[in-house]
Amino acid sequence: MTALRIRQLGRVPYEEARSLQQALARGGRDYLLLLEHPITITLGRRADPAHVLVDPAQIGGELVTTDRGGDVTLHGPGQLVAYPIISVSDDPHAVAAHVDRLEAAAISVVASILDAKAVGGIGRLEGHPGVWTGIATTRPAKIAAVGVRAERFGSTRRTLHGIALNVDIDLDLFSSIVPCGIVDRPVTSLAEQGASVSMATVERLMATALAEELAPGREVEVASIREVERPPLLQSGDTMLTRRLKAAGVDPTAGLSIESRKPPWLRVPVRLGEGFASTRSVVADLDLVTVCEEAGCPNIFECWADGTATFMVNGERCTRACGFCLIDTSKPMPLDASEPERVAEAVERMGLSHAVVTCVARDDLADGGAAQIAATIRSIRERRPGTAVEVLISDLKGDEEALALILDAAPDVLNHNIETVARLQRAVRPSAGYGRSLGVLARASARGLVTKSGLMLGLGEDDDEVIATLADLASVGVQLVTIGQYLRPSKAHLPVARFAEPEVFSRLAEAGRALGLRHVQSSPLTRSSYHAREAAHARPAVPVALSSR
Repeated sequence: MTALRIRQLGRVPYEEARSLQQALARGGRDYLLLLEHPITITLGRRADPAHVLVDPAQIGGELVTTDRGGDVTLHGPGQLVAYPIISVSDDPHAVAAHVDRLEAAAISVVASILDAKAVGGIGRLEGHPGVWTGIATTRPAKIAAVGVRAERFGSTRRTLHGIALNVDIDLDLFSSIVPCGIVDRPVTSLAEQGASVSMATVERLMATALAEELAPGREVEVASIREVERPPLLQSGDTMLTRRLKAAGVDPTAGLSIESRKPPWLRVPVRLGEGFASTRSVVADLDLVTVCEEAGCPNIFECWADGTATFMVNGERCTRACGFCLIDTSKPMPLDASEPERVAEAVERMGLSHAVVTCVARDDLADGGAAQIAATIRSIRERRPGTAVEVLISDLKGDEEALALILDAAPDVLNHNIETVARLQRAVRPSAGYGRSLGVLARASARGLVTKSGLMLGLGEDDDEVIATLADLASVGVQLVTIGQYLRPSKAHLPVARFAEPEVFSRLAEAGRALGLRHVQSSPLTRSSYHAREAAHARPAVPVALSSR
């Protein structure tokens, strides 16, 4: 029996979470997502639009029409949302039974925090789905709302949406709607009922309760972006980067010194032959930027000698300051309209059969630079129609319209790196997010594109966390994955926690194939575009059983 995968994702926009649910439902493995949403008013299938009393923008939110059951509800920070994506039978009563289990789990959580007698009882209210306090009084109040949908994916019915428990959400927000279409029943929260409890604690209780209700007796696999309970002690001289590492449970002082001698498998011979010189000449002549140079890639000699390079568009200055990256973070310059055509000319001159285009993050632009990437794809195709185009993109801040610009250009491979495991996301790339990256990849997979992602080892992760991440990537439809060793660019960057041995990379590649990934390029020197052409054309590996670890 497979494990229930529980993922604690922090704050995720509503539409990103919906894309992620759909992808996981298609993937077939059972998941439980625990998260918070920014302020969002949602309309269920039977909702009366008149129950939205104000323009959502007035409260800093958005309005979303959704396919769950129920009327109008509201999500926001301080509300724990649980989305179980599990299989249910074709029994016509299966969805009602699923709702009962969600309510039972939430009731047990609330009852473990509040004194039922003091709040007038905790439980269900006849005719009104959800969880209520004060059920023995004349004025019960809703503390948890429920709304679900079961949808067929292939031959299996899978659940979507779930239950939302008010922990310490601002209850004034609910005056913007008629909650669940019920005029005469107030909304409450654990905080309003006198409980002083952290979101992390409620999340842990809800994970346990739902696992018992939905997957009794099954193994549970948990991955969380939440900070660890007992991080290394903070000191007065700690930098922001150091503080984030400690919050994730990594002791920066235990990392390897930047002066540490690299092991033999990380030493790269210099190759300055004719191929290297030719590639350098084309790049210089067309005034192009390559990630090979900007990111200090150790494979530059091998790749350039073989006549391949990864072109970087949207300039050479990034608006983010990820803890692992060497790329310049000073104020970006305006986009150069000639850049897509110059990249295409380089591809033509070099005779590339597989071109890789990456980009800096451009959060200063309305579309995150998506239009420039799409233009580059089209320019390459016009000059050299037979060349496959692979793009490595940022998360575009989760903007669905911006992502659509790139998806509509139909790259042959859409790559977006998740970079590290869930626990280390904030330390490694504070402007991004685990759930958001999965959502970007899910949307690309749903469009039928070949999708790819990559991770680094040596940031403080353990191998089981890496395998959990590989499982998540496979579950949202990713086909190609790269795994390489993180190398510290400078003392200002994240320390290296370990130099993983080649055997570790081989074992993780085996695990990825067993999870259903089509191809896993995994070695100490692997980078996102390393042997990209071979990876894109690799035949699916025969799944194998996971070796013991």
